[in-house]
Amino acid sequence: MNLAESSGTETVAGHTGKPSHTSRGKKNMIISASRRSDIPAFYSGWFMNRLRAGEVLVRNPMQPRQVSRIELSPDTVDGIVFWTKNPADFLQNLPEIDAMGYRYYFLFTITPYGSTIEPGLPGKQSVIETFRQLSGMIGPERTVWRYDPVILTPELTPELHTKAFERLSEELAGYTERCILSFLDEYRKVKARMRHIPWSLPDRAVMSALAEQFFRTAEGHGIRLFTCSEDIDLSCSGIGHSRCIDRELMERIGGRALQGVRKDQGQRKACGCMESRDIGTYDTCAHGCLYCYAISSHQAVSRARHSFDPFSPMLCDRLRGDEVISVYPSCSTR
Repeated sequence: MNLAESSGTETVAGHTGKPSHTSRGKKNMIISASRRSDIPAFYSGWFMNRLRAGEVLVRNPMQPRQVSRIELSPDTVDGIVFWTKNPADFLQNLPEIDAMGYRYYFLFTITPYGSTIEPGLPGKQSVIETFRQLSGMIGPERTVWRYDPVILTPELTPELHTKAFERLSEELAGYTERCILSFLDEYRKVKARMRHIPWSLPDRAVMSALAEQFFRTAEGHGIRLFTCSEDIDLSCSGIGHSRCIDRELMERIGGRALQGVRKDQGQRKACGCMESRDIGTYDTCAHGCLYCYAISSHQAVSRARHSFDPFSPMLCDRLRGDEVISVYPSCSTR
């Protein structure tokens, strides 16, 4: 093995061992699992293996030779945020995660779309039952509903969304305390994938009117409504900007203040999320949702999943031998 260490980095040829640096204390760190993939739906075994191993390797999607070795001990991780659309098979792992001492909450997306737009998801009633089961296990505060994204077409009208949101709010009342709302974004690969669907972007008047309808509905069912990464200001209607990676929520769950936390500079300007370490990999989610920004093509997903190894330190990936590995966290801020 050829290993050289300098200032918290390792130049590695096939090395997959434990990090060898000496930690000087504890640094605030939130794990995002994940904006890039649905880990609870498809990779629960891999994720649990990573927790048991105490570390995960993550390749930089923009600089493939750069890899982060992220420590995953409960003493290093201040909290985990799970992003999912169907965590049914993941729920069996929650008692073990609790016993390990991790703190976490779920961002659970439920929309009104059928198999044309979300071909890989089960029926909505099944997903709703999973949402309720999850909430029963961890509580409504830690089970956050995402109605994301709002897609407008000649069939998916504001009136249809208003009725769909009402039905879902009734189904989820008492099982969640907040809903995060966002509208479809014009990512180039999303536009290409949805080219056969006559969708349109709403103007500010439509967005404001629809959000206000949603707010009244949500409030009537004991659910607080927030927007996600939207420039429009709806505070006059009682709707605030959400933070999906939410410092205040994580502090309540963990029972302690997080020091030195800053806004995630890697997200859009309107995003209020705190900084986190994402452990997912793009082109690995098999839901097949047309609006998903995290996949380039179904063929890419198929190739990635073909190389999946539940015991690999990387999700649907492996070290090639020429990587520079940075260890995180490498020092203390408190």
